[in-house]
Amino acid sequence: MGRLFLLFIGIPLVELWLLVEIGQVFGGVVTIGLVILTGAVGVTLARQQGISTIARLRHDVVAGRFPADSLVDGLMILLAAVVLITPGVLTDFVGFLFLIPSFRGFVKHLVRRNLERMMHDPTSRVTVMYSGQSSGSGAGREKNVTPKKSERSLDSD
Repeated sequence: MGRLFLLFIGIPLVELWLLVEIGQVFGGVVTIGLVILTGAVGVTLARQQGISTIARLRHDVVAGRFPADSLVDGLMILLAAVVLITPGVLTDFVGFLFLIPSFRGFVKHLVRRNLERMMHDPTSRVTVMYSGQSSGSGAGREKNVTPKKSERSLDSD
């Protein structure tokens, strides 16, 4: 509940407050122009980076490599485009951060490290929902899966 509250109520309230503060300092027309400008520049940059990421993805596939980095970059660029379209100063800042390749690399490193830590933690579990024939109502069943120690690695090489 706390995360959803922050996402749907907290962030828009902070954005609104920032826009009002900027509007009081620079005026309403400048503030609206700033929102439009950052959105247009951000979406243009996201489009350019998205096109280059798709080209890199195709190159990886043709070379026979799994395009994991390109897929993750594409997802982060899409996230950047979505938050850049959203009017606001805070979301624009986050969107521009995700358009910086070195920042995306940093985020990928953090996510990878956290996933590896979770995989090596013997108390972590993965819950997989699957459907199939069952003697019950036929609804999806839940199965806890803990990978074997030899399977707990993110290294694909």
